[in-house]
Amino acid sequence: MEQDYSIAGHRIRVEGDKLVQAVDALPGFSVFKVEADGEPVCRFVASEEEVPAFEKVHYTSEIDDIVSRFGTYAGGYDFDMTPADAAPLQLWMTKDGSVASFKGNFAPRLLRFACWIAYGVATAPLQTVAIHTSTIQYQGKAVFFLGESGTGKSTHTRLWRENILGAVLLNDDSPILRIIDNKPVVFGSPWSGKTPCYKNESYPLAGCVRLSQAPYNEIKKLGVAQGYGALHPSCPPCFAYDDALYDHISGVLSVLLSTVPVYHLACLPNADAARLSRETIFGV
Repeated sequence: MEQDYSIAGHRIRVEGDKLVQAVDALPGFSVFKVEADGEPVCRFVASEEEVPAFEKVHYTSEIDDIVSRFGTYAGGYDFDMTPADAAPLQLWMTKDGSVASFKGNFAPRLLRFACWIAYGVATAPLQTVAIHTSTIQYQGKAVFFLGESGTGKSTHTRLWRENILGAVLLNDDSPILRIIDNKPVVFGSPWSGKTPCYKNESYPLAGCVRLSQAPYNEIKKLGVAQGYGALHPSCPPCFAYDDALYDHISGVLSVLLSTVPVYHLACLPNADAARLSRETIFGV
């Protein structure tokens, strides 16, 4: 059994009955199903082979009692997720990202994130990166709202939708940024955090806004170095520890910074803040 998905124009093929069924059951993935046709960028394969041991662990995190590790082995990349109360999910990928092997616990809370990692590794060389952002579509263009968890990204995009006619949520957690013909294009994705918003749509990127809470509303355009500093924390953190993946991400951000304005918005959680960012980016 196999099933193809097209995410940001990149074809992913899932193979093996157990894995196909598990991915198909994940919220959001059905929107991106396509008929099998041509060679995929990456094959997601259910494997019973021995898992290659980490040669180097680049990054470790613990969220909701799940310990995740990302690193390398002799033939490519290693990743695993181990819950405190269950068996782990293990993922390993060839160095070129063309094959991602999955083994172990296919629980949805683990598999969703493992698929995100595998997709990210496979498509990074293709000028593609997932950005942690809440994203609005307005007047046929996309706007990124960036910030650390709890800074109000989802609140700000909600204020856009409630107070700006025509503003629509594209994705609330992890849209895909892809450079096409030297221009940044934003795609919806199957990964949207706690807000279900799975849209197989794409729009040119009009602007990026990094948010911080303040007792006033004030927006400032950032220079290239400041803009890079505003964007980089929203890229996959574990990839920053691998030279090849980091170079690919830096290349994407370089094109973005040369073509799209980046702002910092210190703001209150009110309609005036949404209108200020709209007026700054769109001039209306």
